[in-house]
Amino acid sequence: MDAVLTAMVEGRIGPGDHTKLLFQTAREKIKFDHCLAMRSPAVALGLALKSLNLEQGQGLILSALSPLYYERVIRDLGLVPIYCDILPSTVCVGRESVEKALALKPQGLDIRCIVLHHSLGYLSDLESIAELGIPVIEDCSHSFGTSVNDAAGGTCAVGNIVAEFNILGLEEKDMLNSGGGALLYSLKNRSAAASGGQSLRNLPELPPEYGLPGMNAAFAAVNFKEAEKSLAKRREIAQLYTHSSLRTRHRRFVQPDIQGQAVEYNNYAFALTLETGMKEVTAYAKRKEIAVESAFENTIIGSGIIPPEQCPVAYSLSLRTVLFPIYPRLSMTDAGKVAKLIQTLP
Repeated sequence: MDAVLTAMVEGRIGPGDHTKLLFQTAREKIKFDHCLAMRSPAVALGLALKSLNLEQGQGLILSALSPLYYERVIRDLGLVPIYCDILPSTVCVGRESVEKALALKPQGLDIRCIVLHHSLGYLSDLESIAELGIPVIEDCSHSFGTSVNDAAGGTCAVGNIVAEFNILGLEEKDMLNSGGGALLYSLKNRSAAASGGQSLRNLPELPPEYGLPGMNAAFAAVNFKEAEKSLAKRREIAQLYTHSSLRTRHRRFVQPDIQGQAVEYNNYAFALTLETGMKEVTAYAKRKEIAVESAFENTIIGSGIIPPEQCPVAYSLSLRTVLFPIYPRLSMTDAGKVAKLIQTLP
């Protein structure tokens, strides 16, 4: 509140000094080469795709569990999306599922990019996917704080260096919520020559209307500073929920190791794939005055844009997966009520 109110009192609520402070703070967690603070993840995704010099009619691959706004951005650019199913027992895209999508693409369609969203904060094996030789845009909006092999001393793994560009959303449903916006960055100075694109450093200066407002930047800087404390609180709540879920017949997701390296989940969400109907569980939670929501309602597969048989694994999960409240400011008293609910689910 102090950070946002200070920005308001100073009258500097547009892009400016607070954005510079955000970059200084964020660089401690994200060792980016160059970064842009954008007004929304949709603006960031559109700019990343344009930076790869994709042309109308060219194709790109994305997970069926990608956010729904992807569809609008891609269609507005005249690109052709090819939807990829997820691996069984996970929410992750794998190299084999990408290869299957490539095999089923329309003849003659030129696939120029893979947009990889780490759904619910679980990491896909990006390095094996990148071996296919297709440029990757990596969306870390949910996966901020998921660490690989105790990355960066146990802090935050927020992007793989093999990606051309990385996006870190700052929206309400993202791991870092600053009321809106996104960071678009690259983890090393990429000429993007292999993909026919250009680096972020070489982009023309953008109008201020594309930039992150000062109030959001001030809020985001505080979230970066509080990241370790927030991750610890999420971990504490998740342990409580996990203990309760072991007494149910409903299934939890597990973050698989990547390239033989241990991965520590950031506890972005506490999700259960139900053995009973979603309506029955949400109605039961409502009677207990606890908000339980569909995990994939606002995704491409959840919106009904693509037929279920095209991505059957993702479609099945979209019908049966729910999220329970987990956020840093949730009191342990309330977390205990949620844990009791989980333990007694029908």
